[in-house]
Amino acid sequence: MRAQIAKAFGGRRGTVEAAVPTIAFTLTWIFTEDLKFSVILSVALSVVLLLVRIVQRSTPQFVLNSLFGIGIGAFFALRSGNAEDAFLPGMLWIAVVEALMILSILVRWPFLGFLLGATNPDDPIAWHRDKGIVDLCVKLSWIMALPGLIKLGVQIPLYLAGNVFWLGIAKVALGWPVYLAALATVGWMLARGRTTQPTT
Repeated sequence: MRAQIAKAFGGRRGTVEAAVPTIAFTLTWIFTEDLKFSVILSVALSVVLLLVRIVQRSTPQFVLNSLFGIGIGAFFALRSGNAEDAFLPGMLWIAVVEALMILSILVRWPFLGFLLGATNPDDPIAWHRDKGIVDLCVKLSWIMALPGLIKLGVQIPLYLAGNVFWLGIAKVALGWPVYLAALATVGWMLARGRTTQPTT
């Protein structure tokens, strides 16, 4: 199960590739307040990572996801003329995802179970027939939902105040570091004892 979850999240490399362009965009914007330069730098990094993936003939999914997010944020900011609006699409996306994640937990079809099922195309809902796995996925899903809830709780007041500097800090500090901490907690919980096995 540990291996299946790691595969669903793209492993360490996928996590880093998704984070690097976003971090570069945010930090460059904080220090230069030049939106165009920040976009160019982050896109350039994404292209380099994408080319590496293509040369190695591996999936570019996580690089493309990050590139798409940066592009949407830049569009919002350039259109409104307000720098803080670059963070608005990400916040709206997190809010929608968090709502769906919590709903999936409450109805006992936790989203982490679907990630687990995606790695088993022959029977993607086999995990739901095992109460032990469902219970485990519920607990782990709550852990994976926490980073988004924390991020929204911090970013919404900063956005309403128009505080671009601290929005950028929060995006970096409460983004991948907190997400990785949640993943590490999930890994620790799975490693504490025997990993739950499906019932046959």
